[in-house]
Amino acid sequence: QVQLVESGGGLVQPGGSLTLSCAASGNIFNFNRWLMGWYRQAPGKQRELVAQIMSGGFTNYADSVKGRFTISRDNAKNTVNLQMNSLKPEDAAVYYCNARYLDTYWGKGTLVTVSS
Repeated sequence: QVQLVESGGGLVQPGGSLTLSCAASGNIFNFNRWLMGWYRQAPGKQRELVAQIMSGGFTNYADSVKGRFTISRDNAKNTVNLQMNSLKPEDAAVYYCNARYLDTYWGKGTLVTVSS
């Protein structure tokens, strides 16, 4: 089994920044080959992809966060981060870490609230 634990969520004012972290543990082998991603789900909405980072470091972002969010990974530490800048009220959601390699795993999520 694989466990994903998110951290770093919280309350931030519009225009502010937060960094989310996801730590992977358990049956993680060759973490560098895993497709890692961040998804989010706001109340009453479907879960949506925010950003992904592939084994070669290639990244993919939702149009709504391009230029504001940056996903990165540390293969030595089995972690993935999401740097979020210029946050908007519409970014408020529960953010979930996702890992894919032969199977798909999800974290329990971390809440991001953007409000003045």
